[in-house]
Amino acid sequence: MSRKLARETLMQALFQIEFQKIYDFKAVENFIEGVIDNKKDRQFIEEMVNLFIENKEEIDKNIEENLKGWKLSRISKIDLSILRIAVAEILYREDIPIKVSINEAIELAKKFSEDESPNFINGLLASLVSKKGLNDE
Repeated sequence: MSRKLARETLMQALFQIEFQKIYDFKAVENFIEGVIDNKKDRQFIEEMVNLFIENKEEIDKNIEENLKGWKLSRISKIDLSILRIAVAEILYREDIPIKVSINEAIELAKKFSEDESPNFINGLLASLVSKKGLNDE
């Protein structure tokens, strides 16, 4: 499995967490078990799910601070899951370049979400990176 497919599975896992409102790794463990057999990809997904659960409030706060005229509750669960992955990577994963996190989020949105979602996600993440003074250099 590639990192791209691991992110797709991660997005589905975070969607499941949000849909069920059960913010616990056990809530997605069986789902991941049935889909992922590569240890490296499973480790990435497990780390990211746990990273999200441990930092949910901070991740959501960063998303909400960069919304323009929206509330977190108005974002589709798919877009919210994609944003949570990207924001978690940007804020907490130094091993993943910011540009990669943003590009992968846009690609997930193109594949799984509405037509306007890639631009919405790109704009929000660009705003976050700019406000935080982050870059890959």
